[in-house]
Amino acid sequence: MPLQNINPTETNAWTDLTKHFEETKDCELRELFRISKSRENEFTVCLDELFVDYSKNRITQETIDLLISLAEEVELKDAIEKYFSGDKINVTENRAVLHTALRSSTDVPVFVDGKDIRPKIKTALRKMKAFSNKVISGKWKGYTGKSITDIVNIGVGGSDLGPKMVVEALQFYKNKLNTHFVSNIDGDHVSEILKKINPETTLFVIVSKSFTTQETINNANTIRDWFLKSATVFDVSKHFVAVSSNMKAVDNFGIDKKNVFPMWDWVGGRFSLWSTVGLSISLSLGFDNFEELLRGAEKMDEHFKTANFNENIPVILALLSIWYNNFFGAETEMILPYSEYLEKLPTYLQQAVMESNGKDVDRNGNRVGYQTGTIVWGGTGVNSQHAFMQLLHHGTKLIPVDFIGFKEPLHHLEDHHEKLLANYSAQQDALAFGRTKQEAHLDLKTNNQLNQVNSLLPYKIFKGNHPSNSIVFKKITPYSLGMLLAMYEHKIFTQGVIWNIFSYDQFGVELGKELAQKKLRND
Repeated sequence: MPLQNINPTETNAWTDLTKHFEETKDCELRELFRISKSRENEFTVCLDELFVDYSKNRITQETIDLLISLAEEVELKDAIEKYFSGDKINVTENRAVLHTALRSSTDVPVFVDGKDIRPKIKTALRKMKAFSNKVISGKWKGYTGKSITDIVNIGVGGSDLGPKMVVEALQFYKNKLNTHFVSNIDGDHVSEILKKINPETTLFVIVSKSFTTQETINNANTIRDWFLKSATVFDVSKHFVAVSSNMKAVDNFGIDKKNVFPMWDWVGGRFSLWSTVGLSISLSLGFDNFEELLRGAEKMDEHFKTANFNENIPVILALLSIWYNNFFGAETEMILPYSEYLEKLPTYLQQAVMESNGKDVDRNGNRVGYQTGTIVWGGTGVNSQHAFMQLLHHGTKLIPVDFIGFKEPLHHLEDHHEKLLANYSAQQDALAFGRTKQEAHLDLKTNNQLNQVNSLLPYKIFKGNHPSNSIVFKKITPYSLGMLLAMYEHKIFTQGVIWNIFSYDQFGVELGKELAQKKLRND
């Protein structure tokens, strides 16, 4: 069954939220914290090792209650059940949306077109494990009898961004294999990668469901031509494997059918790292770590399915985003991980969020009369503090921020980590509470600048009242990263349900591809 199609702006909750917004839009975080000394505890949700503190948002408990009423009125609970059960909620493409099934360890059947998909998933995972172990152990040999030292993932979009982000985020857990990613059709990209590798010891993983994606196949053919300068066509099967559903095209390329890993149409590209698309993750980190990534995501899946909305982390984050996007008129959201390991997370989430919810037609086929997808951007702290954070502190725009932090470092440089966490906390306080005229005056006095009060005081005042969420894990592990990514996936889903849009097609992306093909044919 498809999702119910309910225009959020026609609900009673939306009317109540509009009135509530007018009454509370000028509320100050300083005042909200002064009124309630236990505000942080009241607006914190915990799951396993994860703590989400959303107290530094321009909300009251009434705000949350009204937002939850909106979620209930658009039948979010019903949508969640359909999401996990295999209903074809991707109506425009007549597909189910079941990336959650890829990381489920239960044996409860999930049916797509009358067939239980769980056996296929388990078979694919066993194949990934056996293959990864063979390559990592050195038993897999190249055409000259040497073991593999380098992996090159050839894909684009979700077949590149997800695996690349995870491998970099979890590089602390990497094995001896070097991992490279080729995505851009820009020939300079693939050329630079080829300079770094040896054809005798490199394994290429081509990731393309159709095996016709222009960027991916163009790069794959260029790499094969390069490979054949030192090897023969009979050696291709020792160095190229594929993640695809087009067996004929893969066979024509020269890849042994035993080295083809399946893809399914009920997994969207930008949510596919949990599938065999994650083969490069399994090769780089070992299958056990890949499995831990799945277990972390499964933990968040169960939480999203079962927790009440007032304790449901993805739901709360989605509702807060809608509060700022649709009522305050905030157009962007910032992702700010305080870990250099997560440098590519904002880029990954840009695709996940903006390709999913960048839609202007609702599920009834009507143009929407309200804002939908938010613009996602960001970087890593502390680097961002020395760059664009100035605009948040002193600028004129309202930009909600997700601060992502970890209590423990991986390399035990405690002095570094203590300073990192101090910055993590200080930035949130600075955004929320700013600096009053009195505090600025005192700061100038303390720094012996009283003679400059008249000239400097206006520039030393910060209005604050900028919202943020504090998302804290114990430390970066495959498990915690799995939880984090699934959290954002379910936030995206929740927003799409409430905005009454289809989150799992991408006709805008396809339009660009079609026009590029026409230009190539015309030229």
